[in-house]
Amino acid sequence: MQLWCESVNGSCIRSSWSNNIRISMYIFMVCIILATVVGNLTVIISISHFKQLHTPTNFLILSMATVDFLLGLFVMPCSMVRSVEHCWYFGELFCKIHTSTDIMLSTASIFHLSFISVDRYYAVCDPLRYKSKINTFVIVVMMCISWMVPAAFAFGMIFLDLNLRGAEKVYNHVHCAGGCFLIFSETSGIVASTVSFYIPGCVMLYIYRKIYSVAKKQARSIDAISRKKMQFEMKHHISFCRERKAAKTLGIIMGVFLICWTPFFFFTATNPFMNYVIPPVVIDALVWFGYLNSTLNPIVYAFFYMWFRRALKIILFGKIFQPDSSRTHLFSD
Repeated sequence: MQLWCESVNGSCIRSSWSNNIRISMYIFMVCIILATVVGNLTVIISISHFKQLHTPTNFLILSMATVDFLLGLFVMPCSMVRSVEHCWYFGELFCKIHTSTDIMLSTASIFHLSFISVDRYYAVCDPLRYKSKINTFVIVVMMCISWMVPAAFAFGMIFLDLNLRGAEKVYNHVHCAGGCFLIFSETSGIVASTVSFYIPGCVMLYIYRKIYSVAKKQARSIDAISRKKMQFEMKHHISFCRERKAAKTLGIIMGVFLICWTPFFFFTATNPFMNYVIPPVVIDALVWFGYLNSTLNPIVYAFFYMWFRRALKIILFGKIFQPDSSRTHLFSD
């Protein structure tokens, strides 16, 4: 079993990597952090400022972008120092706060995606009752659950040391002063991965499978009679196409999340059963691969959403400060 931090007399020692490697790692991680913060901040400003974007789905996207923004602003910089230096310079209490916040925000992302999939299900599969089913109150409840449940789960698990139950000997063997690492027992690893990832992930996959099945049937029906539609029906057709595209885009976002985080959660659940043979540097790399999800989400918006590209231009050129800029039409009604 490999040590989780190099130590001398029980104290952590600095990474033995050359300065060139450390500088390269810092530059690479700083670029990821800046892209995460700036990209998600743009999404937050766009949805908050433009009234046309004040829709149930976009409010959930706004909340999820806030999660990713906070992850890039508060969690990733400290993780960067820990990953490069192999030591933790911020104290044991802040180590627990940082670890809890990291778990909370990562879990909150997939909770948001789960509720977004529910929103898209009603928008595509039951559009006539969508507004009655997904109203402002329901959205607020979804956002509260997405924040409060992960917060209670993460801070409760770390500050009560529930993740160490059954792994005390391992922790005492690898612990060193000045280190900050997360270790799970066999039970806590399975519970954490299941609650934070596998259950909501399977729910999302099931819902999106149903969405695409229904959307495919509706698309065939619309294509068969599209030439005979009246103006009102054409508006319904345009609305459906927009909802279907939104579902497809959010499905891609979900896919990016699963690709980025699946390796980490898989090894989190299996590593305790393999006597912790996975090198810590590999686990750390998988964490950063998971962080990339928060960086890629705004890029997905920019690539697939016309409204985001138009909003980005308005923000970059300073037109957002013009009178009534919040009423700018970013897409046709």
